[in-house]
Amino acid sequence: MHDWRGDITLPLNERVSNYFSPAFLKSNKELMATLPVINLAESTDQNQKKKLLEASCYWGCFRVINHGIPGALQSQMKASVRALFDLPDDVKRRNTDVIHGSGYMGFTSKNPLYEAFGLYDASSLTDVDAFCSLLDASSHDRETIKTYATKSHEVIVQLATKLAESMGLNDQNFGTWQCQFRFNKYNFTQDSVGSSGVQIHTDSGFLTLLQEDECVGGLEILDPGSGSYVEVDPLPGSILVNLGDVAKVWSNGLLHNVKHRVQCKAAIPRFSIALFLLAPKDDKVEAPTALVDSDHPRMYQTFFYNDYRKLLADLELRAGEALSQLLM
Repeated sequence: MHDWRGDITLPLNERVSNYFSPAFLKSNKELMATLPVINLAESTDQNQKKKLLEASCYWGCFRVINHGIPGALQSQMKASVRALFDLPDDVKRRNTDVIHGSGYMGFTSKNPLYEAFGLYDASSLTDVDAFCSLLDASSHDRETIKTYATKSHEVIVQLATKLAESMGLNDQNFGTWQCQFRFNKYNFTQDSVGSSGVQIHTDSGFLTLLQEDECVGGLEILDPGSGSYVEVDPLPGSILVNLGDVAKVWSNGLLHNVKHRVQCKAAIPRFSIALFLLAPKDDKVEAPTALVDSDHPRMYQTFFYNDYRKLLADLELRAGEALSQLLM
């Protein structure tokens, strides 16, 4: 049994101070300009596994390199996504919800600079094809999106598996979990500099792979230790990984669901591509039995992910507060 298990029920700052190395804590107190970087080519290395677990417990956010998504494919995908946003509004709105909140999102009073496409289920090439047909995507863009979907799904399943293994869980199958793409555009102008592109929130699912805009920054995460925002500068070629609400529930409170927002730093439109590994398709979200015992009782009620998604919409809570409704 891992030595962090003895600290699993402590508050975050106590868990961190008891488990993590002094050098790791010191760097975070100084508000590092760069997040931990995980080399997937060395993912079997014990130091990399420890680094992955530390980053997931403290930040709930890290970068991956040598992830297997070619740089040329990333560039092609960004071009294909930009082409989608150039479509007429009536075509964009064909991208309707499959599950709650999974379709096109236009400008709103809360997020007046933000619009996005949604693709559910991104792990199904049939669903990817249907999305492309709905929006009259060119044959080139269709092949780009399908290839990117396949590659990024392989990476996110690999990451989830490696994270589970770092916690001593070697029997988890994330390959059948539901996935969603979100293609984001922030319509930043000179008048919007200094304002919020997207308000502070946590992701509702388990893991998020984010291909950032290498030209335009603005992503900020909340340091759980200091309560201060840390700007996350783009690192070309890398993929950013966020942990969400499902990760916190699934880990029985160990993993951190990172709060983040996007601020307008420059009068330049900003694009990003996010793949969400959400939750089991047909089973409830719950901590594996290996993480639950008399010393570490189950913290959260079990639930179906789609019910949780509806709860978020009903309560209009976006920054992880809804998890308090599910405490045992």
